[in-house]
Amino acid sequence: MLRITELKLPLDHDDDALATAIVARLGIAADELTGYTVAKRSYDARKRGAIVLIYSVDVDTPREPELLARLQQDPGTAGSKVIPTPDTTYKFVAKAPPQLPLRPLVIGMGPCGLFAGLVLAQMGFRPIILERGKAVRERTVDTFGLWRKKVLDPESNVQFGEGGAGTFSDGKLYSQISDKLHHGRKVLSEFVAAGAPEEILYVSKPHIGTFRLVSMVERMRATIESLGGEIRFSSRVDDVLVEVDAAGVRQLRGVTLASGEQLRADHVVLALGHSARDTFAMLHARGVFVEAKPFSVGFRIEHPQSLIDQARFGPQAGHELLGAADYKLVHHASNGRSVYSFCMCPGGTVVAAASEPGRVVTNGMSQYSRNERNANAGIVVGITPEDYAPYGEGPLAGIALQRHWESQAFALGGGDYCAPGQRVGDFIRNRPSTEFGAVLPSYTPGVTLGSLDEALPRYAIDAIREALPAFEKQIRGFAMDDALLTGVETRTSSPVRITRGEDGQSRNTRGLFPAGEGAGYAGGILSAGVDGIKIAEAVARSIVNSG
Repeated sequence: MLRITELKLPLDHDDDALATAIVARLGIAADELTGYTVAKRSYDARKRGAIVLIYSVDVDTPREPELLARLQQDPGTAGSKVIPTPDTTYKFVAKAPPQLPLRPLVIGMGPCGLFAGLVLAQMGFRPIILERGKAVRERTVDTFGLWRKKVLDPESNVQFGEGGAGTFSDGKLYSQISDKLHHGRKVLSEFVAAGAPEEILYVSKPHIGTFRLVSMVERMRATIESLGGEIRFSSRVDDVLVEVDAAGVRQLRGVTLASGEQLRADHVVLALGHSARDTFAMLHARGVFVEAKPFSVGFRIEHPQSLIDQARFGPQAGHELLGAADYKLVHHASNGRSVYSFCMCPGGTVVAAASEPGRVVTNGMSQYSRNERNANAGIVVGITPEDYAPYGEGPLAGIALQRHWESQAFALGGGDYCAPGQRVGDFIRNRPSTEFGAVLPSYTPGVTLGSLDEALPRYAIDAIREALPAFEKQIRGFAMDDALLTGVETRTSSPVRITRGEDGQSRNTRGLFPAGEGAGYAGGILSAGVDGIKIAEAVARSIVNSG
């Protein structure tokens, strides 16, 4: 097959236009086009009145060898956009040996652990997956308990449980990671097999939404179990068993669960997620190499989704192929801080994402339809380990910073998991808010209005206050008086990195394979799933080579 890229068509093109464009690009007769499939569809909205769709298509034609030879000899403009269709089929790197004395363990069942477990199971290694939280439907009930009744279960919430934090998110499935081996295609294909819409294979910014993710995660669990894998819920890992030989080499030999049960293993995937603070502390205490890494803190901002649609798409706002508009914004503040939009959720809601009592954390979530009245995004400020010193020492100081400001948000919100909030106009003018305007908060349990000046470090407040009017220049209405800020957003990424080598193993502990967001190697569902696949391959190679 041939792949043609950058075929541009009007937003409302007719059904035959794509085939016509393919024939014209290749210079063939219409009856020589025997079939095609869309590999990717994106859009260019820089000219709001004339938005165009951009296609990449895979084409069947009996003239393929001739066309490739001709275009290679004289590529020109058209030829540079016609290539052989790449092979994106996933290729397993190993097969489990007939005798497997110790099964690999996977700690955590977010996207990273889910795909690590799935790929290990598909290769015949029969992994055991340990998840501290509950199965996804039980976990959903507990999560709603915080949102609707202000009751937090520290072991079953937005952060902990089957599917990980990504289950209660927008379900974004795109990333900027380098992916030459097409691991991302494997992630998307498995999601489609589990019930996701096939469009995620070709739209430029695919997403699923929370409710669809729930049923998909359940189907993937069933697949792992059908291949011999085992999944244990409510199985928090409280300790790791490490042997040190005469040469000082550290080898992981298993784990101890909260129940006291010990599981022997020589290969353990550590797919914790970014909020397993107690596990980070345990690993550090056991001598596993952990280092502080940068992350970001800020607020959630809400606008009418119709405002964002109009700003991005103009007269084409509401078109079914465009859907709800998103945005991506960056401002370099005068105090040296970078302020940027994070995890933008079109037509979504701001959700309570705390995992520890007495703390408030916000995040964003959307359903597949993205049809809620508000758009929301994190407006966050980059911070580095140098900023952590006032809160503690060592590699876990970033966690201390998070806890400090999450506790402060809890107090400012009233001490009952309500979140502190402020209208954007009042925030910019540095005056407390006393009533909501046109934008009503979507966050439950509720928002307590006032001033956010004490909700984050001064440098973050100053940078965000400067950034909002700057963002107004890019999206008209962004700094509207009635837009709403809700605090605090502190779980943008892991505050630590559990450093690994090129073989996927911990820098100083053999047999431990840190992976995903919690280890500092991913940022989102797709990248976490890809990292899970990579680390499963590393585990498989290690097992096969050691045998």
